[in-house]
Amino acid sequence: MKRKLPSLIALECFEAVMKTGHVTRAAESLNLTQSAVSRQIKNLEGYVRQPLFRRERKRLLPTDAARQYDIAIGPLLAQIESETLRLMTWGADDRVLTLGLLPTFGSRWLIPRLGGFTQDHPDIQLNIVTGLTPEDFHVANTDVAVQYGAGAWPGFKAHKIVDEEIIAVISPALLKGKEQIDIGDYERLQMRTRPQAWGEWLGRNTDPARSGTQFENFTMMIEAVRSGLGVAVLPLMYVANDLAAGRLIAPFGQAIKSTNAYYLVYAEARAVMKKVQNFRDWLLQVS
Repeated sequence: MKRKLPSLIALECFEAVMKTGHVTRAAESLNLTQSAVSRQIKNLEGYVRQPLFRRERKRLLPTDAARQYDIAIGPLLAQIESETLRLMTWGADDRVLTLGLLPTFGSRWLIPRLGGFTQDHPDIQLNIVTGLTPEDFHVANTDVAVQYGAGAWPGFKAHKIVDEEIIAVISPALLKGKEQIDIGDYERLQMRTRPQAWGEWLGRNTDPARSGTQFENFTMMIEAVRSGLGVAVLPLMYVANDLAAGRLIAPFGQAIKSTNAYYLVYAEARAVMKKVQNFRDWLLQVS
């Protein structure tokens, strides 16, 4: 007896539109054209013989029937994906682990420790990529990644690796001959991905007029502080060696705990993969 099942691509498009509320955003997330997504939605509506969305301006508003259907099929699609990934990684693919890293965290914290993982699991080859956000994981076929945040990414499992402490640092050359030290006298260097850093350090909103040069990564920012371009709020783990060697100093106060931390993140569907389990267990043991 033939099963009454719509196509998987139609269900994928339906689920994406339910999540985003827009055909355009759904198409971007699936790497399809808008017309392809719209066509699949119409095909599904024709298959179930009723409308699933109301069109209002540029948004698609789901019907009650669509909401109920989405609740029912979501876990089933996740299970199909999980089992498919398990099957796909049954052989050679399980020997390659694609790891997404934040550049500075990778070079200064994780990579020096990775030798322990490769020794414990010589059969797993690491493929390291940098600069990914959770939205990029599917495109890059990322197995696991390190992310900075509060620990909540919908659709992903997250395990805390390490808390972060931040501290304001400056080159000692900028303080020569000064009897009084005021952080307000120096240009405040900025990190594009950490706009809250200065407010977190000072305990209040910062004065935009005091903002200074912006940087894309911590490595460049640390070099800028060493060169005397200004004062910066940086993770203590990244500048501990510079402070110990006297290349940087922290005259403005002790380090404080950041509101965010570093997490190992991976899609829920990949939790069944042995290589993901091995890396997760190893990393949580050494962190």
